[in-house]
Amino acid sequence: MKNAAPFTPWGPSLRWGDEWFSPPALLDSGCGRLIGRGHRPGSVPLPSFDSSAEAASLFGHLGLSPAAGDMESRSPIDGRVIGSVPAASAGEVASAVERASEAFLAWRTVPPPRRGELVRLFGEVLREEKAALARLVSLEAGKILQEGLGEVQEMIDICDFAVGLSRQLYGLTIATERPGHRMMETWHPLGVVGVISAFNFPVAVWAWNACLAFVCGDSVVWKPSEKTPLTAAAVQAVFGRAAERFGEAPANLSQVVQGGRETGEALVDHPRVALVSATGSTRMGRTVAPRVAARFGRVLLELGGNNGMVVAPTADLSLAERAIAFAAVGTAGQRCTTLRRLFVHDDVYERLVPRLQQIWATVPVGNPLEDGTLVGPLIDRAAFEAMQTALAKAREQGGDVRGGDRHESAEGAYYVSPALVEMPGQSEITLTETFAPILYVMRYSTLEEAIDAHNAAPQGLSSSIFTNDLREAEHFLSAAGSDCGIVNVNIGPSGAEIGGAFGGEKETGGGRESGSDAWRSYMRRATNTINYSRELPLAQGINFSMP
Repeated sequence: MKNAAPFTPWGPSLRWGDEWFSPPALLDSGCGRLIGRGHRPGSVPLPSFDSSAEAASLFGHLGLSPAAGDMESRSPIDGRVIGSVPAASAGEVASAVERASEAFLAWRTVPPPRRGELVRLFGEVLREEKAALARLVSLEAGKILQEGLGEVQEMIDICDFAVGLSRQLYGLTIATERPGHRMMETWHPLGVVGVISAFNFPVAVWAWNACLAFVCGDSVVWKPSEKTPLTAAAVQAVFGRAAERFGEAPANLSQVVQGGRETGEALVDHPRVALVSATGSTRMGRTVAPRVAARFGRVLLELGGNNGMVVAPTADLSLAERAIAFAAVGTAGQRCTTLRRLFVHDDVYERLVPRLQQIWATVPVGNPLEDGTLVGPLIDRAAFEAMQTALAKAREQGGDVRGGDRHESAEGAYYVSPALVEMPGQSEITLTETFAPILYVMRYSTLEEAIDAHNAAPQGLSSSIFTNDLREAEHFLSAAGSDCGIVNVNIGPSGAEIGGAFGGEKETGGGRESGSDAWRSYMRRATNTINYSRELPLAQGINFSMP
């Protein structure tokens, strides 16, 4: 694959009759309707979009040959099966962990800057394959192509961060009360890191964990979402090319075990998995945390987020509406940082909300691979049904619902209009996270009232306020303000950079990934005292003289 031809993002042009069309549009072969921006039903004679053929082309380019197995992957674009992989048994997971343990014993002795060189090379290969991998992310997870490209860029960014980190795994020198002694703190590789990731960020979350783990001296076993197994296989293939260029990485430093709940449980329960980093629902976290705690392992949890934004009287409404739109409808509302609750001050409510209604009515929904589409499909039928259930409850609780309808599409694809729901106040449904493009809008009168309503959610991931009042901004950032792990001013709650620690409080799980000092989760700490004197004084002035 070193001499593979550059990947053309749109692939080959398609010939139909006497005309050429590129890029391809999504055509529902059942009803002859194009899904995508600017298309009228039956207006362009394109052949049906075939996600399985598209996937096969990408597999060939990425050097991936998915083994036939019992786990099928369906593209949310058209509902077609695009590949399958075998699910790992509990015994196979145990074998993978044992192999990872052997790799760890070799990798932990490699100097950290040298470990960073492997990650640098991985970033180099990712740059070469950014277009192809991003397109596969869009194909399997349903993200628009811009977001797929952005996700792969996150992988590249965390590689760059981790390379620098490999020379900055700092300890401390600590003052000691004993003369002729030195006390210090050092950090050492931890062991095998188990990564469990979700479908909505099928590659970036693994990279946040794995790149830090590799420079920290750990090996990694990855259990990806059963909804996006092919992107995980592709990432493993790309990492393998980087390891080949590096030439010194131990075998099985990075492994993937595919499967569902049983596979995840086998990874969580294995006593040699020193850290389990799990991204998913709060329900999943309630299962994972006690199981790992029962064997005294470590957990890093990134769970739900029912994120809120406050729009204050002095807010720049033009700026706010753009931030609201991206945060609420991007990734079809399937980000953990998606904006789900909007608190608008009485003084600006009648100016902002009608504008949002206009935006929601015209946002382009369709094939995520088409240029101009801003909202792709929901991941599957279960997500669509959860959205409809939530909207029904919102109506029952006094909400005025606009949008939320399903678009005509292929039978197994679920395209919906984003929903804007004006609520009379906070209620049971607004405090329930629904992984779909639903934005609940509520009025407020005082900042204290808005903060109380905002903090009433059981999760505490991300939050923001739009204001030009310095006192309001600082109050929201203070201990008396937002109780989230991410607190922003004049930007939305989503779209975090890798340089900051990512994570949240309460039912979000308390874990931190990516930047800042998140690397410490992947290492063990040792406090060292060195006596370079000829005496043996004891701390606290204890006298223990031998006769």
